[in-house]
Amino acid sequence: MKVKKSVLRPKETRILEALGENIKLLRLRRKLSAELVSERANISRTTLWHVEKGSEHISIGAILRVLSVFNMGDDVKMLGADDELGQKLQDLGLLVKKRAPKG
Repeated sequence: MKVKKSVLRPKETRILEALGENIKLLRLRRKLSAELVSERANISRTTLWHVEKGSEHISIGAILRVLSVFNMGDDVKMLGADDELGQKLQDLGLLVKKRAPKG
């Protein structure tokens, strides 16, 4: 059986690249070497390089370990927490009252 390879859209690729750039800037601002960050995150130097480049083949776990080095691992929990559209859709469904069955 052939394995289906997922392909990222250009917008998704740009988002990953921006995330990687932000992680690299975190490291540089704090004047930490790539070797030190990769050691603290318990990943290889090559994996850190891929994280900083925004590679689509890096696991979310590796990204989380790198963010944890900067005490930013908890920030990942905030993703999707403020879902305004989802809340509005849910509220619309709650406003519609159903009639009791006639009987």
